[in-house]
Amino acid sequence: MRDNHTFTFAGHTMVARASGALHWPAEGLLVVSDLHFGKSERMARNGGALLPPYEVQDTLTRLDADIEATQPHAVISLGDTFDDMMAAHHLQPAHLDWIKALTLGRDWTWVTGNHDPAPTGLGGESAATVCCADVTLRHIASGDAQFEISGHYHPKASLRMRGRAVSRRCFLRDAARMILPAYGTYTGGLQCHDPALTRLMAPDARAILAGSPMVEIPMPR
Repeated sequence: MRDNHTFTFAGHTMVARASGALHWPAEGLLVVSDLHFGKSERMARNGGALLPPYEVQDTLTRLDADIEATQPHAVISLGDTFDDMMAAHHLQPAHLDWIKALTLGRDWTWVTGNHDPAPTGLGGESAATVCCADVTLRHIASGDAQFEISGHYHPKASLRMRGRAVSRRCFLRDAARMILPAYGTYTGGLQCHDPALTRLMAPDARAILAGSPMVEIPMPR
Protein backbone atom coordinates (compact mmCIF):
# COMPACT_ATOMS: atom_id res chain seq x y z
CA MET A 1 0.00 0.00 0.00
CA ARG A 2 1.25 3.48 -0.84
CA ASP A 3 1.47 5.69 2.24
CA ASN A 4 2.56 8.82 0.37
CA HIS A 5 1.98 10.46 -2.98
CA THR A 6 4.62 12.58 -4.74
CA PHE A 7 3.57 15.42 -7.03
CA THR A 8 4.72 18.81 -8.29
CA PHE A 9 3.27 22.11 -7.09
CA ALA A 10 4.57 25.54 -8.10
CA GLY A 11 7.58 23.80 -9.62
CA HIS A 12 8.50 22.07 -6.35
CA THR A 13 8.40 18.36 -5.54
CA MET A 14 6.08 17.71 -2.61
CA VAL A 15 4.76 14.62 -0.86
CA ALA A 16 1.21 14.16 0.42
CA ARG A 17 1.31 11.71 3.32
CA ALA A 18 -1.41 9.23 4.25
CA SER A 19 -1.87 11.03 7.57
CA GLY A 20 -2.89 14.29 5.89
CA ALA A 21 0.50 15.98 6.38
CA LEU A 22 2.41 17.63 3.53
CA HIS A 23 6.17 17.07 3.23
CA TRP A 24 8.32 19.47 1.21
CA PRO A 25 11.65 17.62 1.14
CA ALA A 26 13.83 20.27 -0.52
CA GLU A 27 12.83 22.81 2.15
CA GLY A 28 13.03 20.33 5.04
CA LEU A 29 9.43 21.31 5.82
CA LEU A 30 6.42 19.45 7.22
CA VAL A 31 3.01 21.17 7.02
CA VAL A 32 -0.18 20.20 8.85
CA SER A 33 -3.47 22.02 9.23
CA ASP A 34 -6.47 22.19 11.56
CA LEU A 35 -5.33 20.08 14.50
CA HIS A 36 -8.39 21.16 16.53
CA PHE A 37 -7.01 19.90 19.82
CA GLY A 38 -9.75 19.54 22.44
CA LYS A 39 -12.75 19.00 20.17
CA SER A 40 -14.22 16.23 22.34
CA GLU A 41 -13.80 18.39 25.47
CA ARG A 42 -15.40 21.39 23.78
CA MET A 43 -18.39 19.34 22.59
CA ALA A 44 -18.92 17.86 26.06
CA ARG A 45 -18.59 21.30 27.66
CA ASN A 46 -21.26 22.71 25.35
CA GLY A 47 -23.71 19.82 25.84
CA GLY A 48 -22.95 18.11 22.52
CA ALA A 49 -22.23 14.48 21.71
CA LEU A 50 -19.95 12.70 24.16
CA LEU A 51 -16.99 11.45 22.12
CA PRO A 52 -14.17 9.30 23.50
CA PRO A 53 -11.62 11.88 24.72
CA TYR A 54 -8.67 10.42 22.86
CA GLU A 55 -8.34 12.72 19.88
CA VAL A 56 -5.43 14.75 21.26
CA GLN A 57 -3.46 11.57 21.96
CA ASP A 58 -4.27 10.19 18.50
CA THR A 59 -3.41 13.42 16.69
CA LEU A 60 -0.11 13.79 18.54
CA THR A 61 0.78 10.15 17.88
CA ARG A 62 0.38 10.65 14.13
CA LEU A 63 2.22 13.97 14.21
CA ASP A 64 5.08 12.42 16.16
CA ALA A 65 5.27 9.60 13.59
CA ASP A 66 5.29 12.04 10.66
CA ILE A 67 8.11 14.03 12.25
CA GLU A 68 10.08 10.86 12.93
CA ALA A 69 9.61 9.70 9.32
CA THR A 70 10.45 12.98 7.59
CA GLN A 71 12.92 14.58 10.05
CA PRO A 72 11.96 18.15 9.11
CA HIS A 73 13.96 21.11 10.34
CA ALA A 74 10.80 23.24 10.11
CA VAL A 75 7.13 22.57 10.87
CA ILE A 76 4.20 24.83 9.99
CA SER A 77 0.73 24.30 11.47
CA LEU A 78 -1.82 26.17 9.35
CA GLY A 79 -4.18 27.43 12.04
CA ASP A 80 -7.01 26.15 14.24
CA THR A 81 -4.60 24.38 16.56
CA PHE A 82 -7.35 24.27 19.23
CA ASP A 83 -11.05 23.71 18.73
CA ASP A 84 -11.66 26.89 20.72
CA MET A 85 -9.55 28.99 23.07
CA MET A 86 -11.02 27.42 26.21
CA ALA A 87 -9.89 24.01 24.94
CA ALA A 88 -6.33 25.33 25.09
CA HIS A 89 -6.68 25.69 28.87
CA HIS A 90 -8.04 22.15 29.29
CA LEU A 91 -5.20 20.34 27.55
CA GLN A 92 -3.61 17.72 29.80
CA PRO A 93 -0.13 18.60 31.12
CA ALA A 94 1.30 15.45 29.49
CA HIS A 95 -0.01 16.58 26.11
CA LEU A 96 1.37 20.09 26.60
CA ASP A 97 4.77 18.61 27.39
CA TRP A 98 4.53 16.38 24.30
CA ILE A 99 3.83 19.36 22.05
CA LYS A 100 6.69 21.35 23.57
CA ALA A 101 9.04 18.41 23.04
CA LEU A 102 8.08 18.21 19.36
CA THR A 103 8.89 21.89 18.83
CA LEU A 104 12.36 21.67 20.39
CA GLY A 105 15.19 22.05 17.91
CA ARG A 106 12.90 22.95 15.01
CA ASP A 107 11.69 26.14 13.35
CA TRP A 108 8.05 25.72 14.36
CA THR A 109 5.38 28.20 13.25
CA TRP A 110 1.79 28.28 14.45
CA VAL A 111 -0.20 30.11 11.78
CA THR A 112 -3.18 31.92 13.28
CA GLY A 113 -6.62 30.50 12.49
CA ASN A 114 -10.24 31.51 12.86
CA HIS A 115 -10.66 29.36 16.01
CA ASP A 116 -7.51 30.56 17.75
CA PRO A 117 -5.57 33.82 17.44
CA ALA A 118 -2.25 32.12 18.31
CA PRO A 119 -1.26 29.30 20.65
CA THR A 120 0.90 30.43 23.56
CA GLY A 121 3.30 28.53 25.77
CA LEU A 122 3.77 25.68 23.29
CA GLY A 123 7.15 26.62 21.86
CA GLY A 124 7.75 27.98 18.39
CA GLU A 125 6.37 31.26 17.12
CA SER A 126 3.15 32.50 15.55
CA ALA A 127 2.45 34.31 12.27
CA ALA A 128 -0.51 35.23 10.08
CA THR A 129 1.25 33.94 6.97
CA VAL A 130 4.55 32.28 6.11
CA CYS A 131 6.41 32.57 2.80
CA CYS A 132 8.61 29.68 1.71
CA ALA A 133 10.39 29.91 -1.62
CA ASP A 134 7.66 31.46 -3.80
CA VAL A 135 4.72 29.91 -1.92
CA THR A 136 2.55 31.64 0.70
CA LEU A 137 1.16 29.50 3.52
CA ARG A 138 -1.89 30.71 5.47
CA HIS A 139 -5.01 29.41 7.20
CA ILE A 140 -7.75 30.47 4.77
CA ALA A 141 -7.24 30.71 1.01
CA SER A 142 -7.27 34.28 -0.22
CA GLY A 143 -6.11 34.17 -3.83
CA ASP A 144 -3.84 37.20 -3.50
CA ALA A 145 -0.64 35.15 -3.86
CA GLN A 146 0.72 33.54 -7.02
CA PHE A 147 1.08 30.21 -5.21
CA GLU A 148 -0.69 29.40 -1.96
CA ILE A 149 -1.08 26.54 0.54
CA SER A 150 -3.90 26.76 3.08
CA GLY A 151 -6.27 24.72 5.23
CA HIS A 152 -9.55 25.67 6.98
CA TYR A 153 -12.06 23.86 4.75
CA HIS A 154 -11.31 20.25 5.81
CA PRO A 155 -11.87 18.91 2.26
CA LYS A 156 -12.92 15.31 1.72
CA ALA A 157 -13.80 13.29 -1.38
CA SER A 158 -15.78 10.14 -2.10
CA LEU A 159 -15.29 7.46 -4.75
CA ARG A 160 -15.97 3.79 -5.30
CA MET A 161 -13.09 1.39 -4.64
CA ARG A 162 -13.42 -2.37 -5.12
CA GLY A 163 -17.18 -2.09 -5.36
CA ARG A 164 -17.78 0.01 -2.25
CA ALA A 165 -18.09 3.71 -1.51
CA VAL A 166 -15.10 5.27 0.23
CA SER A 167 -15.00 8.77 1.74
CA ARG A 168 -11.67 10.23 2.86
CA ARG A 169 -10.01 13.48 3.76
CA CYS A 170 -8.14 14.87 0.79
CA PHE A 171 -5.64 17.39 -0.48
CA LEU A 172 -6.95 19.67 -3.23
CA ARG A 173 -4.57 21.20 -5.75
CA ASP A 174 -4.56 23.13 -8.98
CA ALA A 175 -1.81 25.14 -10.65
CA ALA A 176 -1.91 27.97 -8.11
CA ARG A 177 -3.55 26.73 -4.93
CA MET A 178 -3.41 23.79 -2.55
CA ILE A 179 -5.81 23.12 0.34
CA LEU A 180 -4.75 20.62 2.99
CA PRO A 181 -7.08 18.20 4.75
CA ALA A 182 -7.76 18.62 8.45
CA TYR A 183 -5.12 16.73 10.40
CA GLY A 184 -6.88 16.47 13.75
CA THR A 185 -8.94 13.48 14.80
CA TYR A 186 -12.74 14.14 14.95
CA THR A 187 -12.47 17.16 12.64
CA GLY A 188 -14.92 15.95 9.98
CA GLY A 189 -14.86 17.40 6.48
CA LEU A 190 -16.49 19.30 3.64
CA GLN A 191 -17.23 17.42 0.42
CA CYS A 192 -15.30 18.67 -2.61
CA HIS A 193 -18.46 19.42 -4.56
CA ASP A 194 -19.51 22.04 -2.00
CA PRO A 195 -19.68 25.49 -3.65
CA ALA A 196 -17.25 26.89 -1.08
CA LEU A 197 -14.59 24.67 -2.64
CA THR A 198 -15.66 24.57 -6.28
CA ARG A 199 -15.53 28.37 -6.36
CA LEU A 200 -11.94 28.34 -5.12
CA MET A 201 -10.43 25.59 -7.22
CA ALA A 202 -9.79 25.64 -10.98
CA PRO A 203 -11.84 23.33 -13.23
CA ASP A 204 -8.86 21.01 -13.68
CA ALA A 205 -8.17 20.69 -9.93
CA ARG A 206 -7.15 17.34 -8.50
CA ALA A 207 -7.97 15.60 -5.22
CA ILE A 208 -5.43 13.40 -3.43
CA LEU A 209 -7.21 11.12 -0.99
CA ALA A 210 -5.36 10.57 2.27
CA GLY A 211 -5.15 7.11 3.79
CA SER A 212 -3.86 3.88 2.32
CA PRO A 213 -3.56 3.50 -0.56
CA MET A 214 -3.14 7.12 -1.63
CA VAL A 215 -5.32 7.89 -4.66
CA GLU A 216 -5.33 10.97 -6.92
CA ILE A 217 -8.49 11.74 -8.90
CA PRO A 218 -10.08 14.73 -10.66
CA MET A 219 -11.68 16.91 -7.97
CA PRO A 220 -15.35 15.79 -7.68
CA ARG A 221 -17.82 18.52 -8.61
